[in-house]
Amino acid sequence: MNKTRNIYFTSDHHFGHENIIKFTNRPFGSVEEMDQELIKRWNSRVNKHDKVYHLGDFGLCKAERMRDILEQLNGKIFLIRGNHEGAAQANPNRFEWIKDYFELNVNDANAPNGKQKIMLMHYAMRVWRSSFRGTWHLYGHSHGSLKDDPTMNSFDVGVDCHDFYPLTYDEVKDIMSKKIWEPPFKNK
Repeated sequence: MNKTRNIYFTSDHHFGHENIIKFTNRPFGSVEEMDQELIKRWNSRVNKHDKVYHLGDFGLCKAERMRDILEQLNGKIFLIRGNHEGAAQANPNRFEWIKDYFELNVNDANAPNGKQKIMLMHYAMRVWRSSFRGTWHLYGHSHGSLKDDPTMNSFDVGVDCHDFYPLTYDEVKDIMSKKIWEPPFKNK
């Protein structure tokens, strides 16, 4: 079985955050409608044992409401802290871990040395550890407001950029394959 099919990336759900609907022009009539649709789209892709790396801003609501939402979501959730995590952090037992950033290694026979390195952080960076060697960087926070740079191995995995669905590793890999990145220190 291909283990990369069980890895997902997403960000910026803002569960329970009514104002995010107007801030980002989301197509929902109410926060309840938004939350239910986000849960539905998450669960339509993610199974119980899948790994979901959530890159921050999980929700902005009371801890009890967040617990109810978390109980409805499939998968083993790894949370990278964003700037709206109070309710999520009040429910730490639902997360595999909560960190400020994480350097993930994914087994991939097509990657250098059989592993694709991915830097996960809520915020976009211009450079990151081993970026000059082809390490990828996934981020959120910007809700699609940052123009994608086709020469950099990074992009926004936030729900506002991907029809409110989490992305599989293979989808991320496909997006990265279309980048025109070149190593900055290659021999000339």
